[in-house]
Amino acid sequence: MSEQKIFIIEDDVNILYGLESQLSASDFIVESSEGDEEVEELMNNIRDFAPNYIILDLILPKLDGFDIVKRIKGDEELSDLPIFIFTDLSDEDSKRRSLDIGADYYFIKEEFDTYEFAEKVKKIINNQEKNENEDGLELYDE
Repeated sequence: MSEQKIFIIEDDVNILYGLESQLSASDFIVESSEGDEEVEELMNNIRDFAPNYIILDLILPKLDGFDIVKRIKGDEELSDLPIFIFTDLSDEDSKRRSLDIGADYYFIKEEFDTYEFAEKVKKIINNQEKNENEDGLELYDE
């Protein structure tokens, strides 16, 4: 697997450190934020790090996760980044809203511990890489 970079935005330090250690152990380069900075500073940090993937909690102390998804998807440089939502919001409306504004995956924290979630993320990324690497063509499942 080529070097992959993941940017994690999560205010629960136990979850944040758990994900960082799980993904770092699998050779991902990880950068993170606890979501306590201004949104422009966060966006600049994401641009500077140039990640391949983003893991985002929707409920943050100073920032609105839905707004972050919109900003990432509306940013020319970042709009193609796959976004994994990992949140306590288990209602259908939050899930639909997240996916409608561009999030790619939605996971509810009470259904996964950090280890299981990290394993799911790695599996999805590995499957994407496999599909992109076969014959140099990107495959799409209809």
